[in-house]
Amino acid sequence: MIAKIIVFIFGSIVGSFLNVCIHRMPKGESVVWPRSHCPKCQKRIPGYDNIPFVSFLLLGGKCRFCRENISLCYPLVELITALLMVALFNRFGLSYEFFLYMVMLWGLIIATFVDIAHRIIPDEVSVGGMIIGFIMVSITGFTLGPLKFTFLPMAKSALGIIAGGGIIYFTGVLFDLVYFKLLKRPAINGETESMGGGDVKLLAMIGAFMGWQMAILTFFLAPFLGIVIGIINLAVKKDHTIPYGPFLSLAALAVLFWADKIISLILPLR
Repeated sequence: MIAKIIVFIFGSIVGSFLNVCIHRMPKGESVVWPRSHCPKCQKRIPGYDNIPFVSFLLLGGKCRFCRENISLCYPLVELITALLMVALFNRFGLSYEFFLYMVMLWGLIIATFVDIAHRIIPDEVSVGGMIIGFIMVSITGFTLGPLKFTFLPMAKSALGIIAGGGIIYFTGVLFDLVYFKLLKRPAINGETESMGGGDVKLLAMIGAFMGWQMAILTFFLAPFLGIVIGIINLAVKKDHTIPYGPFLSLAALAVLFWADKIISLILPLR
């Protein structure tokens, strides 16, 4: 129980940093400098006002200086990060896999909230995560001696990158060919590409961490998670497009925790 509490606290602190990344990366700003400040009045936030959850509650959800509302996104990201870190700890314990998927989780959280707000996925997350995932998967584990690299994990990660990015890219190309070229349908909100490059790179990153089988399963699961939101968005906003990164991220986590159950539902034993 104590270990889980420690993981939760650590996760909430990490979530606080992820908030910085979510806020600054789309603007091309440094995530380490300057120190945290109010986006409205630009006053620097003192350390005692930057405690996850606690500061938000004590301040009543308002900046100490300008009294403008603090976005609920901040405590939400902290809570989601903390809870998912505990879930990873429950699933993998204090193992190498825990640290591997912890890094992937951080990238998925940043990608999700940036995509929701800006309809982009930063390359620092997708491409950077792809590289980190490939390196981490290639390492067999921490030892007292030199780190060891083996061919099979490297091949698994490389195939995951190719399969993850490839399947979503070629699916988008095929859809665009049929929808825009053959059926002569008009552009959607001025766009003639149904699948953004950020989504392609994000699934490639997921493949780097999880391998080609899990990347493909993520690809097929994500539309089922997004269809309800897509229908609501179409009915309410008359908009055909939705940010797809959140559904890829959610599908990846579902596959990470419940791959066997998902496969058994798709391919029930006869």
